[in-house]
Amino acid sequence: HVQLVESGGGSVQAGGSLRLSCSASGYTHDRYGMAWFRQAPGKEREEVAAIDIDGAIKYADSVKGRFTTSKDTAANTLYLQMNSLESEDTALYYCATEPEAGYAGAYVYWGQGTQVTVS
Repeated sequence: HVQLVESGGGSVQAGGSLRLSCSASGYTHDRYGMAWFRQAPGKEREEVAAIDIDGAIKYADSVKGRFTTSKDTAANTLYLQMNSLESEDTALYYCATEPEAGYAGAYVYWGQGTQVTVS
């Protein structure tokens, strides 16, 4: 079955950078979209960045120009480079994936999350 494992979270001062990774295993194909979500205490979950099966990328307005997502298809790994971090970026960051082509936006697989704290 599909498993997602995030890594790279931590504590950083405002203005600093972090790089998150999400390794996917268990897929028998490579046609699935991937996305990063985050949830801060007391706030709703927010989609941060997403890559669809054709490689098109979108970002939340709150992170445009600061965050960059990329995917290593051969390694089944999604990355999120976060620069110019702000205290408002503090949250638990999750990786999520679609099951297969034709299910755009239907993120059915989720990782456990990695904490990002900006002070």
